[in-house]
Amino acid sequence: MNDTHKPPLLEVKNLRIEFPTRHGTLTPVHDVSFSVDAGEVLGVVGESGAGKSMTGSAIIGLLEPPGRIAGGEIRLNGERIDNLGPAALSRVRGRKIGMVFQDPLTSLNPLFTVGQQLVQTIRAHCDISEKASRQRAIELLDGVGIPAPQRRIDQYPHQFSGGMRQRVVIALSLCAEPSLVIADEPTTALDVSIQAQIIDVLKRMCREHGASVILITHDMGVIAETADRVAVMYAGKIVEIGPVRTLVKQASHPYTQGLMGSIPVVGRKRERLVQIEGAMPRLSDIPTGCAFHPRCPQAFDTCRRETPVLMPAQASSTACWLYREGHNG
Repeated sequence: MNDTHKPPLLEVKNLRIEFPTRHGTLTPVHDVSFSVDAGEVLGVVGESGAGKSMTGSAIIGLLEPPGRIAGGEIRLNGERIDNLGPAALSRVRGRKIGMVFQDPLTSLNPLFTVGQQLVQTIRAHCDISEKASRQRAIELLDGVGIPAPQRRIDQYPHQFSGGMRQRVVIALSLCAEPSLVIADEPTTALDVSIQAQIIDVLKRMCREHGASVILITHDMGVIAETADRVAVMYAGKIVEIGPVRTLVKQASHPYTQGLMGSIPVVGRKRERLVQIEGAMPRLSDIPTGCAFHPRCPQAFDTCRRETPVLMPAQASSTACWLYREGHNG
């Protein structure tokens, strides 16, 4: 291997997540592998229940019990983090990996001012004085577009609008200058007019701070505007991964094609957007072969029997038997 080749910032290999239940073990994430390079924005997209958020939670060690990582490994800067104890994991969170959740109120404590929370986070991870921490907190609030940050730093979360609270959460996620920020549906709870602003702030701040981003969303339009590469998840697996331009213009997997068809185009009426028939299968009832085959207009016998793995297709990799060597469509 060439010595000048930089290893990825984050590597997820064959990740498997299990949830034991009274009726057997459910596997919401199955054999998921991907990497994120330094400075890259990776979009992770798919319908609700695809396993996107669960994958993000596993990376930061916040899986809800009884959920557990049952296989595979997660490496940050070449070092495994999936087998760390709680204390070591909490040092990684915040210091090396920042988080932006869907609901800012999950991340903000209503009993403390925004400034107290920012200063506390900065001081927990960085060896600087209270005064310097406060100054840094003001700069972060200014950076995410909070007006009059010197005054607003002493206000409580309830005194901010939803969009402003999400800006505060972005500032909070960047307090310790992490190398990776995981943003899980960061705009879903917000007004449409605010969503683009929040995505812009997230992108710009991460670029300025040199952080990579995993952007988890069900909104293909957000991914098309924001990501460098995109991983499409369906029923706990990645079904296609590749450069965002490739997937938007010439998606390979029939599921990705359906998602792309759902992006509104200026001048096109909303009623004409493509809709994928059917629904995501329940975890207790994943079909054999390719999990998407019951909804796929191009499915054939092999799809019903054999589970596809990622294989080269145009400029992406896709888990679809249409791209198996020798298949003529």
